[in-house]
Amino acid sequence: MSTDFAPDDHVVSQQRRIRESLPFGDADDFDAADRGFLGRLEPGEVRDDDGRVVWDGDAYAFLDGEAPDTVNPSLWRQSKLVARQGLYEVVPGIYQARGLDLSNVTFVEGYRGVLVIDPLISAETAAAALRLYRRYRGERDVTGVVYTHSHVDHFGGVKGVTTQQQVDAGAVPVLAPEGFLEAAVSENVYAGGAMSRRSAYMMAPSLPRGPRGQVGTGLGPSNSVGAITLIAPTVDIRYTGQQETVDGIRIVFQLAPGTEAPAEMHLHLPEFNALCIAENATHTLHNLLTLRGAQVRDARAWARYLTEAIDLFGEHTDVVFASHHWPTWGRDKVVEYLSLQRDLYAYLHDQTLRLVNSGYTGSEIAESLRLPPALERAWHARGYYGSVSHNVKAIYQRYLGWFDGNPAHLWQHPPVAAARRYVRFMGGADEVVAKARSSYQDGDFRWVAEVLNHVVFAEPEHEAARRLLAETYEQLGYGAENGTWRNFYLTGAHELRHGSLGSAAAPAAPDLFTQLSPAQLFDALAVRVNGPRGWDEQLTVDIDFTDLDERHRLTLRNGVLSHTAAAKPSPADVLLRLPRSALAVLVSGHADAAELAEGGVSIEGDPDVLRRLMSVLDKPDPDFAIVTP
Repeated sequence: MSTDFAPDDHVVSQQRRIRESLPFGDADDFDAADRGFLGRLEPGEVRDDDGRVVWDGDAYAFLDGEAPDTVNPSLWRQSKLVARQGLYEVVPGIYQARGLDLSNVTFVEGYRGVLVIDPLISAETAAAALRLYRRYRGERDVTGVVYTHSHVDHFGGVKGVTTQQQVDAGAVPVLAPEGFLEAAVSENVYAGGAMSRRSAYMMAPSLPRGPRGQVGTGLGPSNSVGAITLIAPTVDIRYTGQQETVDGIRIVFQLAPGTEAPAEMHLHLPEFNALCIAENATHTLHNLLTLRGAQVRDARAWARYLTEAIDLFGEHTDVVFASHHWPTWGRDKVVEYLSLQRDLYAYLHDQTLRLVNSGYTGSEIAESLRLPPALERAWHARGYYGSVSHNVKAIYQRYLGWFDGNPAHLWQHPPVAAARRYVRFMGGADEVVAKARSSYQDGDFRWVAEVLNHVVFAEPEHEAARRLLAETYEQLGYGAENGTWRNFYLTGAHELRHGSLGSAAAPAAPDLFTQLSPAQLFDALAVRVNGPRGWDEQLTVDIDFTDLDERHRLTLRNGVLSHTAAAKPSPADVLLRLPRSALAVLVSGHADAAELAEGGVSIEGDPDVLRRLMSVLDKPDPDFAIVTP
């Protein structure tokens, strides 16, 4: 068996079939991706103030020529496209910096300065993009910011393009869809630890770049790992048709909640005949349930809002651009592109439910459902980031949940307990590995992964099983058209061989906490309570916000931390008086009385109550095991 991580003959044959079956001679996407190019960031590396590299676009220079057999040729093509880096003119007055993070940042020129749409993930990459823009378009001030939706790659770099002081002074309005902050906190704080860990697999920012490693995510190269920042919106977009003018730029908004993000919106720029479609029409099939974890998205609503966008703006749009990938120009092409994207999500939704109502389970539908020819032929409908397979399962989950109706699946053993039983039934670990080698030679990598996963969970130190499972994951990764599937497989292989790569970013950046309401912060604190450790604790804490004229009571009982702003007749065990800005220190779970006092917090009552509260809080594990128990 190969030990040099070479592609298996079965994978090589698959890659050859793909080269022969897809229209690789079609260069339209490459022409579109290069259109309007003004210049690159040289070198394509961004560092933070300490000199740490937070983004390295030059690491993707290997994406040239024909695809090697270690990369699905279709994914290789997509990766070459998304790795293109620089400043591009969309139309005169609208410019995009691409290839400087997972997402794009767009600059729209106004009367006095420039409106920034979706300022990337990190302050450092956003600042680098702004410098690149100014190099070619002059020293224009930032006069407004738009967040199209609540994912971190569309707001995290905001303090790289403006400051809290400028926003507070009214010089820079920040526009976002209604519900933005709630959606941002629920995805980045409440379950932030798990999402960050799984993102290390999905985006693979720490995996080596190269033909046998990370080649991209399908949506963009990868995510930057700089400072995640947030400035709360100052203007809420509450309804479709709402119009705002920023620095002389007239914007017409369309709300699209529950699509690619819980809070999302499209915006039309009438003076430019341009439509920003946020992340609801990109050059890939997107996720209905992202592999890092999130709420299941509504494919039906997604399709409906794309139809509405065509109806509202189609006749007045000469270019459509998104927060990822490259624009589409020409009125007829714009409508056709949006229509095919609409049909993509509608088809998956409707056909999945048709088959659900005929008794098929999610995995059965995912295995059999095929897209119609027009969608199969469209490069932008291929599953580079989402996939037909996991999107179908997401639709099933949205309507029917985790249970497929088979009572055998109602009360299954958890992974380790099940694995030990499977391995014992199959004749022991050595016998399973021997049989798995035969399946590997047959090219049945999916089955090898399933059975060897049981061995690794039953006997984590079984070296032969770990080695063969790692090689199996590599073959699955080499063959994957989906960028995030490849990253999951190759990260799993790396961790089986060498140990964890860790998570490149903190689960919840401190700047996120400072923008949350007291209720959101208390909710974030509540999900960290170790219930059993708090069973016998009963305490109350009043928090008096000196700058908000608000008082909240926290109550810990039965392992539950609840909060209320309703007035209470009886005094709490301890009273904290503090400015809202100091609350983030409390929510961190590490503050003692002295540290709080330094932050402007006064304590009345029994300070030991605060210690008892902190003692029941768990710290999220940023590096929990995934491919091993």
